[in-house]
Amino acid sequence: MTPKHEKQEFVTVLVRDPRIQKEDSWHSYIDYEIFIHTNSICFTRKTSCVRRRYREFVWLRQRLQSNAVLIQLPELPSRTPFFNMNNPNHVDHRRQGLQEFLEKILQDALLLSDSRLHLFLQTQLSPEDMEACVSGQTKFSVADAILSFASLNRRFPIEDEEEKKGKNDADSDSESSSSGLGPSDDSISCGCKASPASEES
Repeated sequence: MTPKHEKQEFVTVLVRDPRIQKEDSWHSYIDYEIFIHTNSICFTRKTSCVRRRYREFVWLRQRLQSNAVLIQLPELPSRTPFFNMNNPNHVDHRRQGLQEFLEKILQDALLLSDSRLHLFLQTQLSPEDMEACVSGQTKFSVADAILSFASLNRRFPIEDEEEKKGKNDADSDSESSSSGLGPSDDSISCGCKASPASEES
């Protein structure tokens, strides 16, 4: 295949739609929608949307740093006692900082191989459940968790059609992987090397 026919890999990430959520009668927090669109073989789903809050980004950064000690991770927007969730400028400044953080993370092949990052971006699992999944303490794999979340939150019918077409092509072109999930479903472990298993609003 000549270079001009090779498909350029891309990952688009958007952090958008901040919403105030009530935790209880006294506490509220803001969460943000994370939208992913990609053709990268590192991702199980090529399009996804999840909602995450600031402290989950903090958790993600800590885990990524502990698994990649030689890499200087980008900073998150700073935590400040003056943050006001009713101030649109404060909220948008944080949203931009979170998006820049993810954009930088997704450019690093080593970080992109961390299963926690994929669970963070493509499921609604809590940090505790993500840790359990990555360390093999759940009945489902990372790919299973992502596909299960996607099937419960079908917002992208076009991708479903593309996936069916791709599966038909894959069936005629290749054997399924040793996990039994097939090449497209197990792309986290096949396309990217999985990492070893190793909080504020």
